[in-house]
Amino acid sequence: MLAGARDENFQVDVAKANADAERLFQAGEARWGTDESVFNQILASRSFPQLRATFQAYAKLSKYDMEHVVQKEMSGHIKEGMVAIVKCVKDKASFFAEKLYHSMKGAGTDDNTLVRVIVSRSEVDMVNIKNAFRHQYGKTLGSFIKGDTSGHYEKLLLTLIREDC
Repeated sequence: MLAGARDENFQVDVAKANADAERLFQAGEARWGTDESVFNQILASRSFPQLRATFQAYAKLSKYDMEHVVQKEMSGHIKEGMVAIVKCVKDKASFFAEKLYHSMKGAGTDDNTLVRVIVSRSEVDMVNIKNAFRHQYGKTLGSFIKGDTSGHYEKLLLTLIREDC
């Protein structure tokens, strides 16, 4: 997974998606125990469009979607990583909106996550993340930041997400 060998081709091979869906099914739900290496090989190497097609093909084989299967079949850090990949494939903006929400929800702030997501996504897809945040949580990302931070830190974060200070 750490080799960084993800195929970045945006062409979808339907036959490969169907074959990968079958391999994932056989490596997980269809057997006792999970062959995590199959999940690792497919989820870490296929392009996001290819994985979306694979997840659609998988839905035809199983009564569960891929996120549920990973949650059910895996545990620990590998589960966290695989769930993150599946969520990003399904909807990257939604994934990051969820990360931001949880970094500020409740008492205290997970500043590391808040800063990492905002800085890394500010010039990439922050508009989409802000829209997903509002849709998922009924409030703006800016209002959450204003409620959870203060001073220059607040102003910096609001500037990075291009929201009025």
